[in-house]
Amino acid sequence: MRLLFITSNRLGDAVLSTSVLRHYVETYPGIRVTVACGPVAAPIFEGVPNLERIIKMPKQKRGGHWWKLWKSVVLNWWDIIVDLRGSATAYVLPGWKRVVLPGNDDSVHRLEQLGKLIGVEPPPLPQVWIGQKERDRAQQILPKTGRPLLVVGPTSNWVGKTWHPERFIEAISLLTGAGCVLEGAHVLLVGAPNEREMAAPVIQSIPEEQRSEIFGTESLLTVMACLERADLYLGNDSGLMHMAAASGCPTIGLFGPSRDEHYRPYSKWGRAVRTDWSFDKIIANRESHLSKENLMETLPVSKVVKAAIQLVKDHRKQEQVND
Repeated sequence: MRLLFITSNRLGDAVLSTSVLRHYVETYPGIRVTVACGPVAAPIFEGVPNLERIIKMPKQKRGGHWWKLWKSVVLNWWDIIVDLRGSATAYVLPGWKRVVLPGNDDSVHRLEQLGKLIGVEPPPLPQVWIGQKERDRAQQILPKTGRPLLVVGPTSNWVGKTWHPERFIEAISLLTGAGCVLEGAHVLLVGAPNEREMAAPVIQSIPEEQRSEIFGTESLLTVMACLERADLYLGNDSGLMHMAAASGCPTIGLFGPSRDEHYRPYSKWGRAVRTDWSFDKIIANRESHLSKENLMETLPVSKVVKAAIQLVKDHRKQEQVND
């Protein structure tokens, strides 16, 4: 059997979409998979079982990327075609079963919508497949000590939903300080290659011997392997936040001008902490539609730290029960 899986340009949406891919990979063991997605998201699919091909789809004028995709797959027979971008492509390719997402359902979380699409409720949790190679690399990057690991994503692709650097600095200091749940933790800072400058104040606030960083210097699958080892991930609403949730580590996602009811970190140990202002109030009070202002002003450090401490304690308590 062969599956053509068409998914998002954006990393976060692509991570959520692995819920659907996981369903078909596990339902039809051995199914051969071709993934079509944006270049940024492509690396997270490199470990998919029985992967035949990843087709990168950078946007082109007049929908040229769709024409290019059609030409590259039209000569194959597809047992299943999944199109989570709602294009007409699935209907003009030779295949047996077609699953097409018609558009966003704003009444539910995006992952729950994907579950309904494939008739699975609750939906399968997202999964980014990694191997021993990535786990070995993570072990090389991270310190070989018994200290806790705090992973921080202090950036995002839009300044509006990026929590203030000075608040990240204070939260990290409080969480890793004497007597706190992550006392003496090593801090791994992560982000996109072009976001390191934005993260510089946070990076520089942490002593060199206590920090590591990955801003495009390692593969996303290696980042995923690091997240698997984390005692806590703390970061803005972003693709990395969804990767953290998919890894199973305790995840705090920070929300303001984006809807946590649609995009909260969806996992047993995922928590959304939003601004005191609602999404609607933030949008109603912003300066303009094109505003580049920071819209996370009403999210205090105390609220984030309290949620993080409780999450880490709850996770550790569950681990002790399991042991």
